[in-house]
Amino acid sequence: MKDIKTLALGFVGGLIGAFLYINYYFSDSEPFTKVKNPDSPTVNFADYSPSFFRSADDFVKAASVSTPCVVYIKTVANQQQSYTWFDYFFNGGNTQSNRVLGSGSGVIFSKDGYIVTNNHVIENATQIEVVHQKRTYIAKIVGIDPSTDLALLKIEANNLPYIKIASSNQIRVGDWVLAVGNPFNLTSTVTAGIVSAKGRNIHILDGQYSIESFIQTDAAINPGNSGGALVNSNGELVGINTAILSKTGSYAGYGFAVPSDMVAKIVGDLKEFGEVQKAFIGAEVLDVNEEIMAKMNLDDIKGVIINYLEAGGAAEKVGLQKGDVILEIDGKEIDSKSNFNEQLSYHKPSDKITIKYKRNNKISEQEIELTNIYGTTSTVKREIFVAKNIGAELENVPEVEKRKLGIANGIRILKVYQNSLISRMDLEAGFIVIAINNREIENPTQLAAILENLRGRIILKGIDSKGVEKLYQYIF
Repeated sequence: MKDIKTLALGFVGGLIGAFLYINYYFSDSEPFTKVKNPDSPTVNFADYSPSFFRSADDFVKAASVSTPCVVYIKTVANQQQSYTWFDYFFNGGNTQSNRVLGSGSGVIFSKDGYIVTNNHVIENATQIEVVHQKRTYIAKIVGIDPSTDLALLKIEANNLPYIKIASSNQIRVGDWVLAVGNPFNLTSTVTAGIVSAKGRNIHILDGQYSIESFIQTDAAINPGNSGGALVNSNGELVGINTAILSKTGSYAGYGFAVPSDMVAKIVGDLKEFGEVQKAFIGAEVLDVNEEIMAKMNLDDIKGVIINYLEAGGAAEKVGLQKGDVILEIDGKEIDSKSNFNEQLSYHKPSDKITIKYKRNNKISEQEIELTNIYGTTSTVKREIFVAKNIGAELENVPEVEKRKLGIANGIRILKVYQNSLISRMDLEAGFIVIAINNREIENPTQLAAILENLRGRIILKGIDSKGVEKLYQYIF
């Protein structure tokens, strides 16, 4: 009985204390926006953007608008099966292939069936299925852009709900966002978070001209979310979910999305040309850090510094030099290499941009006409050679890239078919073949003919996707 009285007394005392606290801090005589501590600043919530406060209704609206525009993607690919010496002996050395199933997400870009996703979602797929509102469609690839990990698909359908696009340039660190996708094959999943950072480069994309300027978010993104939508509180697209940083392969705090402004430009190019019209200035840059600032005697750490200048390129033609620090492009501040690449990604060959740069701590401006990867201002149409006899897709290496790599000739392997001669030679997509038995390779037809007819011991010289020279020996 005594314990019960003690508990009752404590409970009543707590209620009285809570009443006095609330009455003291939130009475009618004192507005809610005032803080009682005289040493603390006055907080006026009217100063905050409405987007700072989000109710459940905001998320419900964003989810209801965006979810119908996100699809589930299923892929089938053939994968060579590993086998033992026992299999080799009794089966005559015949390799077998397995049907490998993959999945991811995609976003409907137009009512007539154009869908954007990640390149890695559909890479090497022999069949692509798009599932939308319990209906399944066979998808065709319109075009891919491995440098940004984006791909554009097309299904035969009309009057589809399609996503509205917001400018990723307008989204701010701290803004609320939702990730919409199909993690772990769970369709139409929505998670919420904020924009944690912009312009992130996490070094996940290979290739000479990869562009990483991701939106970073803490909205949960897991396997299967790839290719899904990152949307703002109005349900408008601000990014395509692409990657996570994780040691386990599952969500560990941060996800990354390709900005919608970049996505819109790439989708437009792929629809019109089947190929992204990349723009170049004929120079490469590095982030300015303390070491570079001291070495180059700079007065601050702003901008990016030119560390490579292409001979005869657009930048050299207007007088830019190695060591110049680029501060702005068309009035937009450049604070990192990823930001620099992102700004160029919005342009096409023949566009003119104004660059503000610093040399010897003197600031100047210069207009530059951007070029394509071949050093001209015309529209690029890639010529891909399908070499079925050796099991690969090939292309000539552009002049700009050859000059950068310091080679006079070379043929790039774009795609390797399963159980082919090229796959057995263990050559991967992105590898550049320069010479075979000291004979320079000038065109794809020559490469295919030489490999098909070679016998005996050969030495193949080339450059891998990271720019490292390699020598391989084979016996045919």
